[in-house]
Amino acid sequence: MGLPTNVLRHWETVGLLLPERDTAGRRKYSEDQIVRIAVIQRSQASGMTLKQIGVMLDDGARERHEILQEHLDDIDRRMEDMRRSRAMTEHAMNCRSHDIATCPRFRAGVDDVMSRF
Repeated sequence: MGLPTNVLRHWETVGLLLPERDTAGRRKYSEDQIVRIAVIQRSQASGMTLKQIGVMLDDGARERHEILQEHLDDIDRRMEDMRRSRAMTEHAMNCRSHDIATCPRFRAGVDDVMSRF
């Protein structure tokens, strides 16, 4: 699987995985458990916490849709930040200004951040 065993054990401890055991007590991961591992990895890569992942995987969780909507909103915010960063970086690559921070068009890419100060 390529994951350290302590990570898998931690996920088991927090209730995200429930692997079967062989007669010697060793964990055996079924295909369903491997799918869960992949879901956990992909979800963590997208910024979800283990708690959020646990709610997502719990079909009986009342707050499931609320938690997932919050995560979608977070993804949208981060994607917009990435879009802005990309545009700013592309501008920097093509800008002829010696000091890129003095270029008005480049600086416009951080106006939203500067407004917080």
